[in-house]
Amino acid sequence: MSARRMNADELSRDKIISKARFLFEEKGYRAVSMRSIAAELGCSHGALYYHFKNKEQLFYGMIEEDFAQLNQIIDMVMASEEQRAQKLRTLFLRFIEYGLNNQNQYEFMFLMKGEGLDGLMQSPANESYEKFAQAVFTLMDRPPAIYLIWSAFLSLHGFVSHFLGYAQSYSEAEAAAENHVTFVLRGLGNEESC
Repeated sequence: MSARRMNADELSRDKIISKARFLFEEKGYRAVSMRSIAAELGCSHGALYYHFKNKEQLFYGMIEEDFAQLNQIIDMVMASEEQRAQKLRTLFLRFIEYGLNNQNQYEFMFLMKGEGLDGLMQSPANESYEKFAQAVFTLMDRPPAIYLIWSAFLSLHGFVSHFLGYAQSYSEAEAAAENHVTFVLRGLGNEESC
């Protein structure tokens, strides 16, 4: 007797995203189709279309969750009892920590290009960057020029991108991250955070 197939009512967005994330990480975005996701879930591919218009929309739903996690980290840092200068340092370190402890997600969020994804990913990426930039602006004693905040973000992003695959987690690059954040803070002119 064959296993019963799941129908659209039994299939939640969360189940689909979870299975898609696993397959995207294991096989790569381009190698995964809606049919292969459906096969892994034990449902018809039509059931997936009840929740997502296409693979790009499914990927976007996954990325939205990842950016929401990153935004939560920013919110937690901002709500902490630390002094402003220490919060800024912590914000930068938590960004690096998130990237190195969630390498597949980070690559999907910031490094995936093409196949109609660029436009889709702009909105959650822009919202997350705005939250980051506002936090930096708020935590600085003297508000920096906008380009300095962007440069700080690019520097942190470059650090994470460099260590992707070399360090298996944040703990393996923690000392380098501490030094890099000190460098970035000096570039922003926020010596008290160093």
